[in-house]
Amino acid sequence: MSFAEVLILRPASLPPLSRMALRITVLVMTWENRHKTRKHLRKLDRHLLADIGLDQWVAEAEAARPFWRH
Repeated sequence: MSFAEVLILRPASLPPLSRMALRITVLVMTWENRHKTRKHLRKLDRHLLADIGLDQWVAEAEAARPFWRH
């Protein structure tokens, strides 16, 4: 768990506006991470997908998901 996530879980540790700004920052960082991960997944060869236990169709379906969906 990151330091930012710890702060979010302890509501009394920050003023309300700071908590909201931190939550938004963590959300945007999560979305950016998903976008990058899915973009890289789209570029993997079949043998690399097999190494991580995915077939091509599952990888394509995951890569096609929007970054805001978990």
